[in-house]
Amino acid sequence: MGDQLILKSYEAARETYAAVGVDTEKAIAALRKIPLSLQCWQGDDGSGFENPTGPLTGGIAATGNHPGKARNANELRADYAEALSLIPGTHRINIHAIYAETGGKKVERDELRGEHFDSWIAWARERGIGMDFNSTFYSHPLSEDGFTLSSRDPGKRSFWIRHGQASRRIGAYIGHALGKRSVVNHWIPDGYKDIPADRLEPRAILLRSLDEMFSENLDSAYTVDAVEGKLFGLGSEAYVVGSHEFYLAYALTRKKLLCLDMGHFHPTETVSDKISSLMLYLDEILLHVSRGVRWDSDHVVILDDELQALARELVRGGFLGRTNIGLDFFDASINRVAAWVIGARSTLKALLIALLEPPAAREAEAAGDLTGRLGLLEDNKLLPAGAVWDYYCESMGVPPANRWLDVVRRYERDVLLKRR
Repeated sequence: MGDQLILKSYEAARETYAAVGVDTEKAIAALRKIPLSLQCWQGDDGSGFENPTGPLTGGIAATGNHPGKARNANELRADYAEALSLIPGTHRINIHAIYAETGGKKVERDELRGEHFDSWIAWARERGIGMDFNSTFYSHPLSEDGFTLSSRDPGKRSFWIRHGQASRRIGAYIGHALGKRSVVNHWIPDGYKDIPADRLEPRAILLRSLDEMFSENLDSAYTVDAVEGKLFGLGSEAYVVGSHEFYLAYALTRKKLLCLDMGHFHPTETVSDKISSLMLYLDEILLHVSRGVRWDSDHVVILDDELQALARELVRGGFLGRTNIGLDFFDASINRVAAWVIGARSTLKALLIALLEPPAAREAEAAGDLTGRLGLLEDNKLLPAGAVWDYYCESMGVPPANRWLDVVRRYERDVLLKRR
């Protein structure tokens, strides 16, 4: 009965959209091709396997203690699989360097190799999905003073340069092994809590460190690097070395991907407003889809105005093929698998709504009819995108609407709660 209702609702929605010049089948086909990169740190609160009971540093913080946190790689992969089974489409996983599996041996971060991620690669290959990677510049004795690649200490700086180089090679290894390009993102927590006396020197050091870190040419068919800026963080409220302006200039001059995190800007700034300008100069970008509440708090992504604005910019500008979309949040106050599912499905819903946008509002704007533009944009908000979404989920073999929540609750009862 439910399936018949979904089909009936979809047929009505398809007619409604056709009347305003939108082909719902074309929109669904486009959505099916968009991969999201699901972040490992949602599954275990960002602790990884290097020192899973150690403190998170560098402005990283996970709040809450919902039962069932993954304690090892096998549990994390099981949780990943459960989440992916509830998200329509073929997606990717995104791993940090601290999620290496070293067989119980101590391996320093500058000595990590691709082989330490063979189990992750085999798991991804089995599912036919791609895998992205991140260097880990936090929660380490050599980052305790708040500085890594911009450290004035040449010994510390050299260690972190080697770690970045190792991470890049791991990305290439992953790409070769899976036959799918791996995006390697680099973010550092470097900065000062209070007003610095010298803003220039740490940035000059960072520039030299990055150039050395990226000195090895790797095959772009298998891996590509991204650099990620930030406005402020816990412990770096007054000054972040790797600001947006620093990394924007670096990405432009060094031909790197620029990573835009939705929580890394001033509250009056929006990432959606930046995309059309950046795409005039950059070949590609990396998006970290997040939700900041009062600060960069990495809340679970929901279908809010800014997420929809972001999706509209990607679709209207024809930027989907030049944009790598990753999720970036971690919430330990709720079921961690559900958080993945809610965030990913919200992102896909926003993209679907954007793909279903009728052309009339843009046509009115081009004709100088600003009254019509506003009226049409408002009318679009009540178009039956929900019916198309449910049909898309059904067609992909994924529970629609709130049915997925029943699956997660069973998994929590049968698996997560037994990890106590």
